[in-house]
Amino acid sequence: MKKAVIELMAEKNFDEITIQDIADRANINRGTIYLHYRDKFDLLDKLIEAHMNELGDMGEWACKLDWSNGLLPFFEYFEKNYVFFATMLASKGAPSFRIRLFDLIIEGFKGEIDTESRRNPDFSEDVVLQYAGNAYVGVIEWWIKNGMPYPPKAMAKKVGALLERTL
Repeated sequence: MKKAVIELMAEKNFDEITIQDIADRANINRGTIYLHYRDKFDLLDKLIEAHMNELGDMGEWACKLDWSNGLLPFFEYFEKNYVFFATMLASKGAPSFRIRLFDLIIEGFKGEIDTESRRNPDFSEDVVLQYAGNAYVGVIEWWIKNGMPYPPKAMAKKVGALLERTL
């Protein structure tokens, strides 16, 4: 069901997708969907929540690594779930998805700002977090929308170096 809704979202706007469309694509009965979800919005919310939880769990242990090694599992996850992220970050995706991804990333960046080396002496934490969060989400969007022109390891190294300079 989850795969079916993502495939359909790649083809048309979410508002145009019906439960019957999802059932047909998943080759199941409509009733099966209603056994698990209230409606298509509940299905999409649960799908997004599952990915956000997975990313959040990764962030808990990845922050203990250096930037490049810490970002590698994220870029591998984005690659593994390319269809989902490509669809959700496209204009046909859920508009609130980018905001949720951004908020998750900002939470992960909190506490990572270097205040000891005087690298960011004239900037408040919220400005640095907004800058770094938007930059990171923007790079993820660019990478996915352009068909992932660099492998995850190269992206982790490049983005890791940029974030290390910024934070």
